[in-house]
Amino acid sequence: MSETLASSLKMLLKETFEGPGNGGSYYTESKPNTGVFGTLDGLTAVDASRSINGSTIAAHSDHIRYYLWVIRTMISGANFEKDWDASWTIHNVDEVKWAEIREGLHKEYVTLLEEIDTIDLGKWLTNVNATIAHSAYHLGALRQMLKSLEIEK
Repeated sequence: MSETLASSLKMLLKETFEGPGNGGSYYTESKPNTGVFGTLDGLTAVDASRSINGSTIAAHSDHIRYYLWVIRTMISGANFEKDWDASWTIHNVDEVKWAEIREGLHKEYVTLLEEIDTIDLGKWLTNVNATIAHSAYHLGALRQMLKSLEIEK
């Protein structure tokens, strides 16, 4: 597939996770720190563990990490069994576990971003697009959850 397509996919992934660049936004808020990483920055383990409408920021964050891992594992051709339920089991985290989730999420994101240049996008385009859409959905959920935390403070 074309280099332009890979660049476009990477740009949208970056906006989802890192936030919009200096040139503005395609679909997120244009403010700094509105991507997944900026949304999670500064949150304590206590805030990440608060139940908001039956879920937690920690659970959403770990689910995004798991989803990225699943896509990367599929692309690599490795055999594995998906366990979506297990990706939602984290609720209460301490500061160490919260840091591990954020670091794991960052690692999976960076690895996928690098792999886009080396994979057969003709074969994996739908999966990469789904990753962007799925992650953007959870970014929206995280942003709404964060608003609930601000109201509760």
